[in-house]
Amino acid sequence: MLQQLTNRFAPRLLPVLLLAFFSTALAETTANAGTSSSVALASVSAVTADVETGELLVAKHADLVMPIASITKLMTAMVVLDSETSLKEWLPISDWKSKLGKNAYSRIRIDSQAKRGDLLRIALMSSENRAAYILGLNHPGGMPSFVNAMNARAKSLGMTMSNFVDPMGLSPDNRSTARDLSYLVAAAHDYPVIREYSTTRQHTVRFRSPRYKLGYGNTNPLTGSSRWNVTLSKTGYLKESGRCLVMVTETGGQFVVMVMLNSLGTRSPLGDAGRMRRYLETGARGNVATAARDYEQRMVTTYGLETPTSVR
Repeated sequence: MLQQLTNRFAPRLLPVLLLAFFSTALAETTANAGTSSSVALASVSAVTADVETGELLVAKHADLVMPIASITKLMTAMVVLDSETSLKEWLPISDWKSKLGKNAYSRIRIDSQAKRGDLLRIALMSSENRAAYILGLNHPGGMPSFVNAMNARAKSLGMTMSNFVDPMGLSPDNRSTARDLSYLVAAAHDYPVIREYSTTRQHTVRFRSPRYKLGYGNTNPLTGSSRWNVTLSKTGYLKESGRCLVMVTETGGQFVVMVMLNSLGTRSPLGDAGRMRRYLETGARGNVATAARDYEQRMVTTYGLETPTSVR
């Protein structure tokens, strides 16, 4: 009797059992991709990925949607270069069209002129906000067209949890995830100009009308360290985003993307970069301060409740 029931219902039960098995496996995989206990990190969200294959090597809250501050400028650079406008063209410097926060401070004089290439370089290496703003204003079709191009490029890269509203990153509505940003960084790394400009240690910009010059330094000290081979870099900070850092670096003969979002301390992203490198090279798990762990819990609660934002 039992054998008869088994023969009768087994063909119907098998698909159900297989579906349950694969659903459970998928849920476990998704959960593991969100948070990794492999290495202790001070950043709320972080990813390390192979720059060529995209394989995730470290993942911590990889799909948490958060403000990304000036990491935005990597997308800005890609849109500028994709437009094929001349980097040698002189662009007029104008004032903000609306009042912005204290992060909008700039030493560039209103009504002077600078070359598009110089503005792009200092936007990347020194996170100059007015430079990024002028790049957007002088895009074919103006600022609205530029922002639309940013979101279209994000969509083309599969950045389904990302949204851009300005080229500077001054708005907390510029949002993404560590996973999405790993796609952006890997794509940006294919641009020789972005690799060069973002890792420039020092640069002097010569302006005209009137003539003057300003010196700029890189906001990521690791670009000048003999212990690091950084081939792309971008920092970011807003009150809403915390300290952020993305870069491509070599470790163990492998080039990897590192994404660190919302770190509590000023130098915490640099420490996390070192912790991830040591983990990849030696398996060392490291440790972070209790304050950083408490901050992470608060931020996960805050951003984890939000509905993911999709590109337009």
